[in-house]
Amino acid sequence: MFAAMIEGWASQQTARNLAAGTVEGRVRAVRAFARHAEAYPWAWTAAMVDDWCTDLRAVRNLRRSTLRNYQEAVRLFCAYTTDPAYGWAQRCEQEFGSHPVQVCHEWNTAVHAQQAESDPGKRAFTLDELQAFFDHADEQVSRIRAAGRKGWLPAFRDAVLFKVAYSYGLRRREVRMLDLADFGRNPHGPEFSDYGVCQVRFGKASKGSPPKRRSVLTVWTWTPEILDEWVSDFRLLLAPDGGPALWPSERAPRVALTQINARFATYRDALGLDQALDVHALRRSYVTHLIEDGYDPLFVQQQVGHEHASTTAIYTCVSSDFRTRTLRRALDQTLAAALTPTEKAR
Repeated sequence: MFAAMIEGWASQQTARNLAAGTVEGRVRAVRAFARHAEAYPWAWTAAMVDDWCTDLRAVRNLRRSTLRNYQEAVRLFCAYTTDPAYGWAQRCEQEFGSHPVQVCHEWNTAVHAQQAESDPGKRAFTLDELQAFFDHADEQVSRIRAAGRKGWLPAFRDAVLFKVAYSYGLRRREVRMLDLADFGRNPHGPEFSDYGVCQVRFGKASKGSPPKRRSVLTVWTWTPEILDEWVSDFRLLLAPDGGPALWPSERAPRVALTQINARFATYRDALGLDQALDVHALRRSYVTHLIEDGYDPLFVQQQVGHEHASTTAIYTCVSSDFRTRTLRRALDQTLAAALTPTEKAR
């Protein structure tokens, strides 16, 4: 009966057009709760949820957002099994003399009270940190190649990948899924040659929707140079079969996310940088540095594909020096306006 419930619920979630990964994750959460409770849905109680969540937070130390996702999975499953349209309550009553009830309520589940729930330690690179990171990545390519080891080519690929992720403010999956055909000319920026626009086809999707697409304009002159060098001189060494992926791997058509994460962590730790810095910090840095360089906030918002300006503001980690300069400029303008006599007074 429990297996049939799980299968039916998974089909319902799939019918909502949710991603397979989302459905699988929710199913795993429900099964994990059933194992912890040592009971089936027709015997679940709210107290079992309390015990499970206490274990997840106090023992396993899960993040708040992860805990809320687990609770949401159980809540949705209970909503499905108690819906009269599916008849599970009646069948359980006939078979076991009991029926499922909703065990996740507002008083025993985490509330999504604010938009940003990431680790407070998450931040952007400073310019010096970013330069050190890119320099270290380039140095590793030279070091590995000088030692006569074949790993220099994947190291070169990853060094360019990190720079491109920063250049366009891309998420990990967005940069991983780039193909050669995703770059084109910008008629208003001929100096960028064939790399004036980056077409992102695998942006973060809304619930039940396909990945969002957006075009990101090239803003830094050094970006086309590194892309052209990689595509023209080195990429084919990893993709002799002529596959479309911009970042091929020796063993797969496309580099894996685990490889990207591992390389980033290795370089970060070698430099002794903050452990809170991750691949997504390159995206935060892109937003921050554009704002500090004076780009219009709406332009930055459109570049990174945020629906709301408040989301872009969360990503912005401007330095204290930038804030000081901004304040000084505003004060100077105010003072100058106050001291300048108006035309009427003249």
